[in-house]
Amino acid sequence: MTLQETIQKYYVQGNYNCSETLIHAANEYYDLKLDEGSMKVLSGFGGGMFIGSTCGALIGSVAAVSKKVIQSKAHEEIDTFRPQIQKCVRNFKEKLGGMDCKDIKPIHHDKESRCLKTCLLAGEALEQTMKELELD
Repeated sequence: MTLQETIQKYYVQGNYNCSETLIHAANEYYDLKLDEGSMKVLSGFGGGMFIGSTCGALIGSVAAVSKKVIQSKAHEEIDTFRPQIQKCVRNFKEKLGGMDCKDIKPIHHDKESRCLKTCLLAGEALEQTMKELELD
């Protein structure tokens, strides 16, 4: 199953929000070995923390990259970790035209599929990041 198919499964059939969808799909696709309880910590980031702030799909993507690369602590690995996360954010912004839900939603949201397009584009950006970082 592709990452795009996995995203669609979690968003449509699982009825997860954008942040939950990205972490669940990345967990399955990239074998992050996160348990269900751990993934729940991303639940409150959907809809830009429900105030239109940073898109939950970006938060889920950053969480997935973090899980793949951090060995100990971010501050101990900052010289390599910072540019890795910056690539993730850059790729997301290039694919979606911004990083805040309030800016992305008018472009990629529709009444029928809701934020599915956002999640799929975020998945493309995540795949690009994982390839660039040689983590796929």
